Amino acid sequence: MSDLARQRTTAVLFRRSWAEIRRIADILRQETIGGALALLAATAALILANSPWRDAYEALRSFAIGPVALHLHLSLATWAADGLLAIFFFVAGLELKREFVAGDLRDLRQAMVPVAAAVGGVIVPAAIYLLVTRDVAGAARGWAIPTATDIAFALAVLAVIGRYLPAPLRTFLLTLAVVDDLLAVVIIAVFYTSKLSVAFLAAALVPLAIFAVLVQRRISSWWLLLPLAVATWALVHASGVHATVAGVLLAFAVPVAADEAHGDDADGPGLAEHLEHRFRPLSAGVAVPTFAFLAAGVPLGGLDGLVRAFTDPVVLGIAAGLVVGKPLGIMAATWLVARYTHAELDEGITWTDVTGLSVLAGIGFTVSLLIGGLAFGLDTARAGDVKIAVLGGSVAAVLLAAVILRLRNRVYRRMHHAGAADGEGDTRE
Repeated sequence: MSDLARQRTTAVLFRRSWAEIRRIADILRQETIGGALALLAATAALILANSPWRDAYEALRSFAIGPVALHLHLSLATWAADGLLAIFFFVAGLELKREFVAGDLRDLRQAMVPVAAAVGGVIVPAAIYLLVTRDVAGAARGWAIPTATDIAFALAVLAVIGRYLPAPLRTFLLTLAVVDDLLAVVIIAVFYTSKLSVAFLAAALVPLAIFAVLVQRRISSWWLLLPLAVATWALVHASGVHATVAGVLLAFAVPVAADEAHGDDADGPGLAEHLEHRFRPLSAGVAVPTFAFLAAGVPLGGLDGLVRAFTDPVVLGIAAGLVVGKPLGIMAATWLVARYTHAELDEGITWTDVTGLSVLAGIGFTVSLLIGGLAFGLDTARAGDVKIAVLGGSVAAVLLAAVILRLRNRVYRRMHHAGAADGEGDTRE
């Protein structure tokens, strides 16, 4: 390839600076812990829901608490979905804004690849779901369930099985998952808002605006910001828009770059990074595992129950969307960008690597369970089948991705050891 052609080519999966790789590595370590905790919580929920203590588990999920006058007398399961996941989306929003302002997504040529992949990973599984469930009355409301990627689980699995995989693959997955979270928020806000109260939504703008002014001035005192954040969340919840959207709105108000005029160290982290560092442990260690524990428990009904569930078109549609639709959509979008923008894979990375990564993105779990609850309710007859579909599809995606990526990891491990041996030989010379 000529020098001119190389200048015009945008790599689909591109190398990063060591600072960027270290940041991603730190996120991977944190998300690994969070993913492991969420997995343990989901496993515990499944065991309890299929044990002699299932009545106690359901009583815990349905236990209501909160002020009735403020319309916040909610079950613990609803508090987890509406309240704790707002923290998860706040952290995701901070990460997303950092990527758009100071990260890889600020360059349109680089951003178009993961953005296109994320869009493809939404359209195709939704289409597959609608195709499979076309004859089921009311099933269309669940079209968005298989469109989500659980960033914590996906990164955790990748960290465990892909130690030697190239850094660009991890970067691509992280960026894809972040954009996927943004699309999930938009879908929730637009398609799963049943009754919109413009008055409450307008009222939410007041504490949000005050919050924005304070953070723009680099004021990070919790006793000022926390009440404003809670007020914004409560008013968004009252408006009919899912309360997790408030987390993203608050995150987008936080400045990314350091500002010397407000006392920041020019070379130090901005407020967005500071708050992300502070709240990520709460999100990964408390919010997501608690939601997983209260949302994942479903009576399986033994082998007969599983067989019955997987003959339901809704269950099949969700599972097929996650296992088939997600990787197909991501691969197709990535190929189209590579085909029509003169982009190419980074040197040493193959389409087999991208395939494994695309299959891994089929882990829906947290956000898929959330959307499933919004689509069909938390305690309906359909809710149990949705949980089975999400859990089954996510497990299948993990197993398939593990096979592909483990094989590729062995290849890269041999290359790593060969390179290390060559380096030692050169040193001895």
